[in-house]
Amino acid sequence: MQKALPKQLVIALAVLGLCVALAVVIKLLQPQPRVHGAMPAPVIKVEAETLQPQTYEFMLSSFGTVQPRTASLLVAQVNGVIVEVNSAFRDGGFFSRGDVLLRIDSRDYAAAAKVAQASWIEAKLALEEEKARAEQAQIDWKRLGNDDAAPDLVLRKPQLAAAEAKVFSARANYEKAQLDLERTQIRAPYDGRVKTIHVDLGQFVSAGSQLADIFATDLLEIRLPLKNSELALINLPEDFRGMDDKTVKLPDVTIISELGPQQHWQGKIVRTEAAIDADTHQLYVIAQIENPFSADNNNRTPLKIGQYVTARLQGRQLADAIVIPTSSLYQGSFVYLVSNGLLQRREVEILFQNASETIIRSGLKTGDTVVTSPLGQVTSGTRVAIVNSGPEGAAIADLNNAAQAADSGAQTP
Repeated sequence: MQKALPKQLVIALAVLGLCVALAVVIKLLQPQPRVHGAMPAPVIKVEAETLQPQTYEFMLSSFGTVQPRTASLLVAQVNGVIVEVNSAFRDGGFFSRGDVLLRIDSRDYAAAAKVAQASWIEAKLALEEEKARAEQAQIDWKRLGNDDAAPDLVLRKPQLAAAEAKVFSARANYEKAQLDLERTQIRAPYDGRVKTIHVDLGQFVSAGSQLADIFATDLLEIRLPLKNSELALINLPEDFRGMDDKTVKLPDVTIISELGPQQHWQGKIVRTEAAIDADTHQLYVIAQIENPFSADNNNRTPLKIGQYVTARLQGRQLADAIVIPTSSLYQGSFVYLVSNGLLQRREVEILFQNASETIIRSGLKTGDTVVTSPLGQVTSGTRVAIVNSGPEGAAIADLNNAAQAADSGAQTP
């Protein structure tokens, strides 16, 4: 046993030495890491545009409800039974000025007119008789040798005046009877359309009975609200006493109807209301559309009374405007610029904004490069590369990428 111990020890030492030698060899053969400078920060690819001043025409958005320019309530002026109804006297029916829409039984009124005419004729005959008596009285007075002027009573002047009054009264009664007879025919006061009927054939109506709601088809109007901040952006047709309306240029307006396929109707802003609305504290302007129901528009769905529509109003033109996409604006107050390949946050003040474009009052200038593509969580100083498509985008990218490359080369040892 004592002789075997040295042999085991030798083997153990040999194995240990072999392991140490193998570890040294592996260590020596392992490739050494190369020493580099600091790794550059990752680069974000963005789209951008260089700002140039432009002439910008403001387009204001509003909304309203379609209403007729002229609307009327037809009312009966005589009593009677409706004996005839025009085929156009239905909800939505079209009629022309002078058309007889309804006819009330006129027999009683025709008889009354004949009686009144007869009374008028009798009164005129009585007046002629009285004139003859007055002339005879004058002759008799002179025949009696009276040199003085005859009294009025002798000359029958009071009786003559009474006869003349009866003629005037009989004539007025006849004209009134004729007027009542004419009123049995309900005529259209203008070219228009029936909105709602309230009576029909065979129905008895009395004076004052409502017959139908009608409206003229020559003009439709839309009452459009404008914010106080928008009033300076449009040339409103304000009226002044004694002013020649023909010299006022009326702003164009496009009315957008969503009734069926989207359709556009062209009109004009013709006037403003006289007072600020007490509920909304906004000024309302009136847009008009001419002849919306003419045959020229038969390829479009007609506008309906009471229909909700949106409107785009032509505003003033602004020279040297700085315009950016609304999507480039963050939190309504700042944008990101690209300068020497780095992002730069810039606070801006807005003059006007809609869904697609924003006009900058201050904070940006000509030549600034604004990021137009969406950005995530970024900060000023982040490296970016512009990847716009097209010749203009390539020129912007070349300038900014060259600046970025020069800056990166200066930082690499």
